[in-house]
Amino acid sequence: MRSRNRQRRQNQPDTRDRWMITYADLITLLLIFFVIMFAMSRLDIEKYETITQSLQLTFKSGDSLLEKGNGILGTADPYTQVNPPATSGKDDEGDKSSEVKADTPAPMTERELAFREQEEELLNLMNMIQQYIKDNKLEDQIHVSDLPKGISITLSDRFLFDVGRADLKEDSAKTLAKLASLFRTLDTIVSIEGHTDSVPVGEASKFKDNWELSGARALSVLRYFIDQEDLDPAGFQYAGYADTRPTGDNDTADGRQKNRRVEITVLRQLQQ
Repeated sequence: MRSRNRQRRQNQPDTRDRWMITYADLITLLLIFFVIMFAMSRLDIEKYETITQSLQLTFKSGDSLLEKGNGILGTADPYTQVNPPATSGKDDEGDKSSEVKADTPAPMTERELAFREQEEELLNLMNMIQQYIKDNKLEDQIHVSDLPKGISITLSDRFLFDVGRADLKEDSAKTLAKLASLFRTLDTIVSIEGHTDSVPVGEASKFKDNWELSGARALSVLRYFIDQEDLDPAGFQYAGYADTRPTGDNDTADGRQKNRRVEITVLRQLQQ
C-alpha cells in the first residue's frame, strides 16, 4: 500500500513553480502593450496629413447620396443627378486670385497716409533739434521730448531772459533763428507756453504777478518768430500758465529753476 502511494506521488507533476509561467506571460503582455503605445505616440505627422487631405478631397469630389447624386463610388442612378457639375479651370483660377487678394493688405486711407507723413516729419524735426543741441552743447539749457500732444522743446529761462524780465537775451537769437528755420516748412500749429515758479514777482517789477510774466515771456518768443523771422502768425498760439503747471519741486532751488521755462510744442494735428 505504501509503495503504491509512493509511486503515485512520483508520477504527479511538480506544481509549485507554475505561478512563474503566468507571471512571465503577464510581463510579456505588458511589454507588448507599452511597445504598441510607444509606436502609436510616434505617429508620422506628414503621413497623417496626407491621408487626411486625401480623404477630404475624396468626400468633396463625390456627389451627395442624400441628393441622389453619383456618390463617392459612383453607384447611384446617373439619370437623377441634381448636384451642380464640377467647377472649371477658370473657377479655380478665380478662387486662387481671391485668395491672393485676401492676403494682400488693404491700401491705406488718406488719413492714414497723412498720419504717417506727419510722424515722419515730426521724427525728422526732433532728430535735427537734438543734433543741434548736441553740437552747440546746450544740454543744460534746452530739452526736447516726444509727447502725445507733439514734439516739446523746453528752454530754460536763464537761456532766454534775465531774472524777472521778459525781454529776450541777445545770445538766444541764434537758437530761436534755428528753430524758426525748422518751423518754416511745417504744416501744423506751434504752441508757445510760458511758466514760472511759485515765488511772487518783486515790487519793482513791471508785471503784476506771475501770470503776466509768464504770458509776456511766451509772447516775446512768439514776436521773435513773427517779427524777426517773418513766420506766418496763423501757425502759432501762445499762453502763460504762471506756476500752475510745475515740473519740479517749488520748495527747492533746483525745482524752481526747472519750473521757470518756455515750452515750444509742435502739435500733432492728427491722432492715430
